[in-house]
Amino acid sequence: MSYYEYTHHTIDLEFQVILQNGIVSITLAKPGGYILEISYNGIDTILESRNDKKDRGYVDFVTNEPGESGGEPKTETTDFKVIAQDQNMVEVSFTRTWSPSDGGVPFNIDIRYILRRGDSGFYPYVILERVEGFPAVEIDQIRIVFKLARDRFRYMAISNTRQRMMPSMADRENGQTLDYPEAVLLTKPLQRNFLREVDDKYQYSIETQDNKVNGWTSPYSEPRVGFWILTPSNEFRNCGPIKQDLTSHVGPIALSMFVSNHYAGREVNMKFQEGELYKKVFGPVFIYLNSGPSNQNLWLDAVQKQSNEAKSWPYNFPRSIDFIPANKRGTISGRLQVQDRFMKGQSLQNANSAYVGLGLPGDPGSWQKESKVYIYGYQFWTRTDKNGNFVINNIVPGDYNLYAWVPGFIGDYKYNKTITITPGCSTNLNTLVYNPPRNGPTLWEIGIPDRLAAEFFVPDANPKLINNLYRNHTIDKFRQYGLWERYAELHPHNDLVFVVGANDYRKDWYFAHVTRKIGEKKYRPCTWQIVFDLPNVTSRGIYTLQLALASSTEAELQVWFNDPKNANPAHFTTGQVGGDNAIARHGIHGLYRLYSIGVSGKHLVKGKNIIYLKQSKALTAFEGVMYDYIRLEGPPPSSPGFDH
Repeated sequence: MSYYEYTHHTIDLEFQVILQNGIVSITLAKPGGYILEISYNGIDTILESRNDKKDRGYVDFVTNEPGESGGEPKTETTDFKVIAQDQNMVEVSFTRTWSPSDGGVPFNIDIRYILRRGDSGFYPYVILERVEGFPAVEIDQIRIVFKLARDRFRYMAISNTRQRMMPSMADRENGQTLDYPEAVLLTKPLQRNFLREVDDKYQYSIETQDNKVNGWTSPYSEPRVGFWILTPSNEFRNCGPIKQDLTSHVGPIALSMFVSNHYAGREVNMKFQEGELYKKVFGPVFIYLNSGPSNQNLWLDAVQKQSNEAKSWPYNFPRSIDFIPANKRGTISGRLQVQDRFMKGQSLQNANSAYVGLGLPGDPGSWQKESKVYIYGYQFWTRTDKNGNFVINNIVPGDYNLYAWVPGFIGDYKYNKTITITPGCSTNLNTLVYNPPRNGPTLWEIGIPDRLAAEFFVPDANPKLINNLYRNHTIDKFRQYGLWERYAELHPHNDLVFVVGANDYRKDWYFAHVTRKIGEKKYRPCTWQIVFDLPNVTSRGIYTLQLALASSTEAELQVWFNDPKNANPAHFTTGQVGGDNAIARHGIHGLYRLYSIGVSGKHLVKGKNIIYLKQSKALTAFEGVMYDYIRLEGPPPSSPGFDH
């Protein structure tokens, strides 16, 4: 194995660093730190060589002055150093120390690359630091970008069921832009089979917990070559396991997203005050190259390789002192049960398949907005078994809260003590009990409390706006473009009316409460109705409407009880909330929000009742909400005059 060598680029007189092990060769700009080329088994065109040298493989940021938009993509470093080299591996470092005169994103940046003997790939990772005196800044996004050779890589794969031949960037450039720039109708593709398809990078988003392998293959070359981003752990990504983000998309482009506000909005931005301290390691991820007889063989091999990488986490070879090895991490275990005294059957039951995780100390549910914390800004998650047991391994030392949420139950659990993880510790919390929000017995419910709108009615796509990948999908049909327009087509004259006991939410409750288009770029709010009967009413009792939102985009949801004129003010309003953009970006959820709305029995009547739900913001097609679950609870048995 050769370690590294300097060469002089005779065209632009810039130095390079070449790492090679006989299988893979990585050419890096010195001292800029971006990747000029990747070679694999003698193939010298893995990255797109026609791109500018800074626009092939790089780390980038989207940064803002607080409250303003802007960005600094393609970060360049200023210093180079060999960290380690021996017969088995080499690790190199490209750094930039921030100063006011240099400008740019106010972080000290260390971009590292590791190449090991016998590996068919390499490991990049990034260390970010802020020290005293650094100015305020707001971060939208941090990621690693790879722009692959466009003549070679045409087949994309991000899951077992989401992989296909892809159109080209030229097809997009010659197409028709739809309601936003990312969505394009392919009107003049080079290959006829893409004609009249919609391409949108957000159609290839995925939840963090499933974002393990994404990449491309070269279907027209022999042997076929695969380029894959393998993620062995999600501990360094922001906002927990169900945060959605971009993967691979037309370019061909492959992304490793570390931080973003996609499907969450600016609520999750990394907001630093002047002088605020910070340090964190993002990665390593493994950039894996393989070859084989078919696209499916390459995909399955990459999936198996990712599984092996995950078993090796945390890696024992990165040389940064900020990357915490396994022997300096801790473990926590326990059992989670749920107690809901109004549920049928046992009042205490095991929390089967619950999400349990450690994150920055905060309020219940705060983990879904967590993007930064000094020194130990990581999250560690697992799922419980059928008996509610959980074990979380390899936790970076620090102070945490333990959070959980349980599919089938509303709300968020938080353990009432701060948990301190020390090197080598093993902590057993024994049995924990979650008491989900509940004020009385269920009178009726709509949906499933799982933080998704997937159980509701998702229409077929407009046949003129199809992405063929999802043509025959049932689970992923919500990823088709333009479904927000289909609501008005299905309800042309009147808004949705749902009759409890007669209608089926799987067929009759539209998956998104959207606006109605009434003219060129003109929209109006939609008011939905829930009609239900009450055999008796406790006039002095307090009923509870549990209203859980799976998504909200610049919306204000107003609620009235038996008030057909929707008097002002409403009986309840969320106020304007949300910026997750999940409706436009084909996500079946964004940030979860739960509202427990007290309802005086004086607002209800014996017999027929109507709840009016109005999403009052209507500037565009995309303001709206997705509901997760709605439940009306009667007064608790101890309420005055209770007679249910």
